[in-house]
Amino acid sequence: MSDLRDFEGEIDRLLTRLEKRSAYADIMAQSAQGQSVRMDRQSTRPASEPRFQGAAVRVWAGTKWVEAATSDLSPAGLEVVADSLEGALESDAVRSEPPGPSSTTAATSLTDPPHPVSELGVEGMLKLARDVRGWVTQVPSIRDAIVNLAWTDEQRLFVNTVGARCYQSVMRVRGTVAAVAVENGKVEFDFLSEGGVGGVEQLDFLTEPHAKEIAESARELLAASTPPTGEMTVLLDPGVAGIFAHESFGHGTEADQFVRDRSYLKPILGEVLGPESLTIVDNGAYPGGWGTIYYDDEGNLGQRTVLVDKGRFVGALHDRETAAALHAKPTGNTRRADFVSRPFVRMTNTYVEPGDWSKEELLKEAKNGVLLEHATSGIEDPLGGQMQLKVKKGHRIENGEVTGLVTSMALSGRVLDFLRAIRGVSDQSDFIISPGFCGKGHSDILPAGTGGPYLLSTAVVGPA
Repeated sequence: MSDLRDFEGEIDRLLTRLEKRSAYADIMAQSAQGQSVRMDRQSTRPASEPRFQGAAVRVWAGTKWVEAATSDLSPAGLEVVADSLEGALESDAVRSEPPGPSSTTAATSLTDPPHPVSELGVEGMLKLARDVRGWVTQVPSIRDAIVNLAWTDEQRLFVNTVGARCYQSVMRVRGTVAAVAVENGKVEFDFLSEGGVGGVEQLDFLTEPHAKEIAESARELLAASTPPTGEMTVLLDPGVAGIFAHESFGHGTEADQFVRDRSYLKPILGEVLGPESLTIVDNGAYPGGWGTIYYDDEGNLGQRTVLVDKGRFVGALHDRETAAALHAKPTGNTRRADFVSRPFVRMTNTYVEPGDWSKEELLKEAKNGVLLEHATSGIEDPLGGQMQLKVKKGHRIENGEVTGLVTSMALSGRVLDFLRAIRGVSDQSDFIISPGFCGKGHSDILPAGTGGPYLLSTAVVGPA
């Protein structure tokens, strides 16, 4: 994979040319490579993720942005981009400034793990996948195990005409194992997925005990009962709490939704939404988080942005334009899915911060209800403020104790009602950040981390 810094001379010449016609121009160059392995009963599929590189270039045209993209970073390729952008500008030089502050950050940040996953090579990844499959399929009634291992190494270089130069190399690693159990014609599955920014240590969770635990869980689901139905006390596990923070709440804090009057949260910024034990943040600087970025695609540092502080809704996520419109500051949340995608306000690692309850104390506080585990999906509704989360399984809570296993279920209701009903948040010992992917309007997919500890509230539940 080429080092994007080798193209800086050509990039600087491009921006110098565009600067003669506009008050501001920037470029986001990107290059990525990776490997993956997928193994199940029928096939083994190692693959090299497509190597690609290119750049998105944009110029302020006085009242709007003009953009062009190219996969050719050679002098000739960048010249074609310059010709295209100049042709889209007015004949007279544009000197009005674009909205919002322009980054002047000049820095370099690299993911430099002691043991990159690339050191494993395809053979090492295949061996690990075979081992994991072997452990899972040793458990009775397990018909199949699907193992996915993958890593990507992505470079991004952001340069603008006012002095910013941000180079980052981010290595993301992810592992997933799903166990499929079959008995008497009934099929169930359970899964385990972890990952983050770093090296081979991100796969350390793929041990024999963990593999067999997920297999036993799939097997137990064959005999699980149906979940309860109706409004009741609910205890969300850390993964489900994270999906709530991202899907049900986080999308409504993306300030481009504020500008378009499409967020139910806009009118209540500054109000108390929940108890003092509740703090929700988006943190692009979280060490090793799946959605961690060193800089966003406008040259701002990845950073921790508090959305809810001790129950009060205090902040939103901004790019330069929304910051200008709403008298705020950019929060390091401008992200392009790739160099052919538009920049949007996007989340990074969104999570509920730990509180001071233990899980056992939350169970006693719950008395009776249901524990929701292993989130599978969530639906965003930034305009209406409704929520729906789906989970793979759960357990009944009876007299403060975890009891019978139940099958997949859905949680629903109004987000604001759920927030006001929160009664406790567990401590740091339960905290996790899980890997996932997020689309903006079901497209422009990029990595986003979600997480939290256990969270106790009230909602409507029923079979999924």
